Amino acid sequence: MRALSALSVLLLLCSSLNAAQEADFEGFLSKLKEQEFTYDYQKSSAQSLQLRDSWIQPIIVRYSYKKSNPYDATQTVQNAAIILDQPIFQSGGIYFAIKYAEASRIYSNYSIDVAKRKLIKDVIALLMQIQKSELLIQRHHLQIANATINLEQKKELYMNGQLDSGFLDSAVIDRNTLTQALYDLETSKEQLISSFKALSDLDYIHAKVPHLELVHEDAFMEHSIDLKKIRSENEKNRYFKNMTIAKYLPKLSITAGYNWDSLENPSFAGSAIPSPPDTSYYNYGFKLSMPLDINFQRDIESVRIDYLKSLVVLENTKRSLVALYHRVEQNLRNYDKKIALAKANATLYEKLYTDTISLFKAGYKTQYDVDLLQNSMQIQSLDARIFEMDKQLELLNLYEKMMNAV
Repeated sequence: MRALSALSVLLLLCSSLNAAQEADFEGFLSKLKEQEFTYDYQKSSAQSLQLRDSWIQPIIVRYSYKKSNPYDATQTVQNAAIILDQPIFQSGGIYFAIKYAEASRIYSNYSIDVAKRKLIKDVIALLMQIQKSELLIQRHHLQIANATINLEQKKELYMNGQLDSGFLDSAVIDRNTLTQALYDLETSKEQLISSFKALSDLDYIHAKVPHLELVHEDAFMEHSIDLKKIRSENEKNRYFKNMTIAKYLPKLSITAGYNWDSLENPSFAGSAIPSPPDTSYYNYGFKLSMPLDINFQRDIESVRIDYLKSLVVLENTKRSLVALYHRVEQNLRNYDKKIALAKANATLYEKLYTDTISLFKAGYKTQYDVDLLQNSMQIQSLDARIFEMDKQLELLNLYEKMMNAV
């Protein structure tokens, strides 16, 4: 009992955290992109209403007008009719058609949600990658500074005859390689900014990136938008299967009609006869029908297979999501190890830096030694921040798959 209570509290906390972070995911898309999705939802609702009422047959209104002169005398024939042929019972087909329409709307909305969620994830990932690029650029500047120090030290040794030119050449190449990599990073950052601006109205400089935390696996599965979508597809396929079966069962319809006929200047055997009075009449009744189709078993079997397949897809998706969760979990543990190592290295460099300053003041070390260790210490601190950003990008793969509501 205590274990169940603890699990309930844990799930509640995860749900609350997920709800708060859900709100942080809003506002990243541009107004134009939001408008696109709004129209998609509106179209989904309109199609659902159309599908829901598709069993209601239209009332046919018909009118015809015809002139002829078979015996050099013009005669006119007019006819008007209103016809109704409306099914009122389809062995459950009407009920299943209405339920199928609603299930189709829910499935369509989830499909739109999945597309919207992916686009939001892409925008946030771009923003995170821009910030990560800024850290990488800072890191490369420090590496270039260290490479420059290394080059200056080797130049002094070379000029003093204490170093072969090959080592000096290697130092020049190392610095140039880092500089070229810096140019690539700056270009990559500009490309990321351009992609971000195409999808969002936010200013990337001031935009706040949501901070993500690892949710419990049960909460991840419970709020999985992929599972919600597939379950809604299962429901849609189930109603469609029942609707298809009902299509081959007895159907009861009511029929009704109203007719009006008018004939002017009639003739018979070339002789004019008096015009008869206009006639009008109505009819009503019912009809019972049932199709005898040689392919009905194949049709039913086909939709039954679609339904069974959707159940298998659901189980496969569950396995894929569990695998995704565990993969992200493993990657996070790996990044935690890298962060711990970077912080330990930063602490080591900090101590060496402090000791080197003392030795520099005593005249035993040069300014190069001080700057080199200071840069190395900052590089390790940046590495820890970069790995933290990698963790956020990894967690984003989970939050892309999660949503609280339709």
